[in-house]
Amino acid sequence: MTEVLIIKPSSLGDIVHGLQVASSIKAQKPGVRISWIVREIFAPIVRSCEAVDHAYVFERAGGAKGFLRLMREVRATKFDYVFDMQGLLRTGLMTSRARARRKVGRSDAREWAGIFYDEKVPLPPDGRRSHALEILLQFCTVLGAKPELKGTLRFREVDSLNLRFADGRGGARPYVLFPDSRRPEKRWGGFKQLTELILREDRARKVVWAGSNHLPDKGAFPASQFLNLTGNTSLVSLPALVKRADWVVSNDSGPMHLAAAMGVKVFAIFGPTDPRLFGPYPLGTAHNHVIQAPVGDLRLLSARDVYARFQKIRGR
Repeated sequence: MTEVLIIKPSSLGDIVHGLQVASSIKAQKPGVRISWIVREIFAPIVRSCEAVDHAYVFERAGGAKGFLRLMREVRATKFDYVFDMQGLLRTGLMTSRARARRKVGRSDAREWAGIFYDEKVPLPPDGRRSHALEILLQFCTVLGAKPELKGTLRFREVDSLNLRFADGRGGARPYVLFPDSRRPEKRWGGFKQLTELILREDRARKVVWAGSNHLPDKGAFPASQFLNLTGNTSLVSLPALVKRADWVVSNDSGPMHLAAAMGVKVFAIFGPTDPRLFGPYPLGTAHNHVIQAPVGDLRLLSARDVYARFQKIRGR
């Protein structure tokens, strides 16, 4: 059994990419056991992923004592490999404290994290212009695996959660919208207007708003057609909700990456970030679509423009 420790504490989208890499490693190298260091707020999704055998929880607010306590737990196991997929000073220090035969990091690591590695994985052929997932897939080569997606990203208990309440009339699968994003400049402000346009066209469909932060809808939509789960979407239930969706419509965010990773149809709304580097992977497929705001400014993207593109990609 080959013991691998992946260090990828945050954020959700980056963790989803890391979980895809872990799933690919497991599919190509069945004799690998994967442990993971993750921040407490993201621990539920890492623990529920079938590719992860054990999760160590990093409490960011725990200070030096919390860090030392975590590393004592980590050092109880001698790993064959440590993969620092984050590439920052904090994760470099975690790498230095872990016991492992080989310590591997990113060649684009920052904050002097690279001094803690025995070796660095090369960038893909397109270098820093590669997609974020393609950069992480290079860790597969350390284990003699191909740097490509293999297998399927699966989560424990996804099918056991009963989410039929999210369906529309006749069991029509919902459109799940994620109006929030971690960075303000990536939040498009037209989700309310977009919801109005969708519901006006298809009265059998239900639109579900989801996300970790509550966004009020002020009772603007009928309960038979609309469900607001913002502020009430746990990471435990998130994969099941995404899997239930007919389409996921989202800003550039972690749930967008999760939907793409699970093979759900994605329509992503991008502003200043480059979808070629950070969009739903892989772009240009029947499942992954992007609309980008003029000159990267989401304020210049109208709800009618977004809805027109959405109609077009659905073939209507």
